[in-house]
Amino acid sequence: MSITTRLVTIDDYDSIYSLWCSTEQSRRALNPVDDSREGIERYLRRNPNTCFLALSEDGSGDEQKVVGVILTGHDGRRAIIHHLCVHPSFRRQGIASQLVKEAEEALKKEGISKIFGLVFKDNDDANAFWEREGYSLRTNLNYRNKSLNENVPQGE
Repeated sequence: MSITTRLVTIDDYDSIYSLWCSTEQSRRALNPVDDSREGIERYLRRNPNTCFLALSEDGSGDEQKVVGVILTGHDGRRAIIHHLCVHPSFRRQGIASQLVKEAEEALKKEGISKIFGLVFKDNDDANAFWEREGYSLRTNLNYRNKSLNENVPQGE
């Protein structure tokens, strides 16, 4: 089985959303506004070169399946990894690391030198992954959240 990567387009939305729904941790990070087709389209317009898909070919070369995605964007100074997800059946094959590397290289090309990401505290597998990727845990900051839309949950 061969894995290839490419930039995300809005035409990939249905496959990406289906992938996100394949894991409990990803499902709980979604909200109905920012992760809607319109929300992701807005995100991709602002970040057209820093979001990547991992695709698995079925062997015949006829069909590709989305097995991983990373959405990464920046404000001109720092970047944030908003979503990284690999389908449970394709984990532990280096796909997440490959997606992170692609995103990091794209961000470097755009002059970005620092990246952060958010991971649920109780997601032990993801926290271990990010540690292995060289992302340190910041304990001197508090993450503050305010919803400006009544349809977006405030969070815990």
